Amino acid sequence: MKEMHFKKGDYLLKEGEVSHSIFFIKEGYCRTYYNQDGKDINTGFFFEYDFVTNLNSLTKGEKSVYNIQACEVVSAIKFDRIKLLEAYSKSQQIETFSRKLLEKIMGDQEWHSDMFKLLTAEQRYEYLEKHHPQMVQRVTLTQMASYIGVSRETLSRIRNRRIKRIIM
Repeated sequence: MKEMHFKKGDYLLKEGEVSHSIFFIKEGYCRTYYNQDGKDINTGFFFEYDFVTNLNSLTKGEKSVYNIQACEVVSAIKFDRIKLLEAYSKSQQIETFSRKLLEKIMGDQEWHSDMFKLLTAEQRYEYLEKHHPQMVQRVTLTQMASYIGVSRETLSRIRNRRIKRIIM
């Protein structure tokens, strides 16, 4: 384990690199995204007490297809993959914890995928408001719009409709 500090805009992992670490976010938040035709497509946001990595890159040694970037000043604990594998053989508790962490990461990824299959854009935003208020409060409008799969203008309209419903 190693404590790391990242300035806003720094990369924890860049597209094309192989991930050798898992990061535990102590302070700040980061995003995962890829660039498509000059436009950033946000795929996730990770806040205090979250773990972030590129699971396929970490476990299969593949090059990452996305970036992990600090959106605020980030303080994180970096767990090295090789040292974790060594710890698994020495401690059943560490192996169990890692398995549970993997299950959580996979569950979160599945829910993100399901959100796009099962919910409208407005329902996705409402879900985030209810279950992830820190995301709605801290993530920029442009990044949030990309995450839920709409334009910034459409997200503004969704937010305005929600405000009008609350006021009435």
